[in-house]
Amino acid sequence: MQAGMYVYYVMGKDTMGTNAAGDHVVVVGGGVIGLCVAYYALRSGKQVTILEREPEGGDNCSAENAGMVVPSHFVPLAAPGMIALGLRWMLNPESPFSFSIRPALLRWAYLFWRHANRSHVEGCRSLLCGLNLKSRELFVELSSEFDYGLVKRGLLMLCEKQQTLESEALLAETAKGLGMEVEVCSASRLAEVDPDIDMEVAGGVWFKEDCHLNPHAFLSGLRERIAALGGNFRYDADVEGFTREAGKVKAVRIASGSSRADEVDADQVVIAGGAWSPLLARELGLSLPMASGKGYSMTLEEPVQLPRVCSILTEARVAVTPIEGTLRFAGTMEIGGRNLAVNERRIRGICKSVSRCFPRFAMQHFDGVNRWAGLRPCAPDGLPYIGPAGPGLGNVFIATGHAMMGLSLAPVTGHLVAQLLGGGLPDIDIAKLAPARF
Repeated sequence: MQAGMYVYYVMGKDTMGTNAAGDHVVVVGGGVIGLCVAYYALRSGKQVTILEREPEGGDNCSAENAGMVVPSHFVPLAAPGMIALGLRWMLNPESPFSFSIRPALLRWAYLFWRHANRSHVEGCRSLLCGLNLKSRELFVELSSEFDYGLVKRGLLMLCEKQQTLESEALLAETAKGLGMEVEVCSASRLAEVDPDIDMEVAGGVWFKEDCHLNPHAFLSGLRERIAALGGNFRYDADVEGFTREAGKVKAVRIASGSSRADEVDADQVVIAGGAWSPLLARELGLSLPMASGKGYSMTLEEPVQLPRVCSILTEARVAVTPIEGTLRFAGTMEIGGRNLAVNERRIRGICKSVSRCFPRFAMQHFDGVNRWAGLRPCAPDGLPYIGPAGPGLGNVFIATGHAMMGLSLAPVTGHLVAQLLGGGLPDIDIAKLAPARF
């Protein structure tokens, strides 16, 4: 989600549910998380008005991401060894990671350090795997409603070095223990799995339940479905705060005005504003530790080779996704502020890693290709914030902090939040995702 982009939904009647009078939900955030919350809330019978700060057709962080659905990603960002690895990477300006040391991030860094241990990883891997598998199920259901190029061929974790392959093979055994379909592949086996691209790697791990899709088509389809279910969009609308009464939010205030004409009444509010969610939460007196993790993507319109299977270049942390004849490369994690400036040294690091693993690709293939940047909302323990905002905010819910799994976890997040909005218990235990956990 790009800087300052907020979307507000007051849900409308759904042909699949009943519409309770005065049952208005305001969803803050127009990225893939906000849209999925809006969609599933509509299906449960809510009402709609949509307010978006950017103009119609404005940029969106969700549209240019890697487009992967990743049950394979059951290890959170806060994991053993990440701090040491991050410190080494910080010495290399072309590495996939950087951290901007600033006072606002000190608490986040401390909490990250507290959670980067084996106990934390073991305690949440079943939850992350379960969330992603449920989300995959919902993606398949959604593909029957509209076409967004869902491809169910799995994901290849490609390893340049034998040592990396051995480490990934150990992770594959854990994945099997979680009930996932996984195969450790030699270089020759990889050539059988995806014969359409030349690879220079030691081997890889094939996570067979992962998928990829066209993010732009998915977002467009969601917007069309929201409109078909009764949603009305209003663009170029900014937000300056919230009107509270008796421990609840009664309205969302639109920029530079305080009269009733500048407010949207709400019975329930969902904050799903991506990297900007902490600013909105602060207006409600809620502390939401979050860091913005900047990532880049580049899309080759006519690649020299087009793989069948999406992949991640493990050492470089670069995602490679074939999207309807084009090929997208996405990577880096620059922890810092909300600056969307492109660092060409990091871009060069991405391009070098591609040419090492895929020898038919050369550095010049990326000349003149648009460099896109977006911000991932990163919670310090690597888990998203999903659930009630906390005491004193009885009708406010949070859905943000998904880091690199925003697209992958979007449908299940929308599904779970819609259950909460309806007053029921979610069908997955999300106590560990409580927004007030810090």
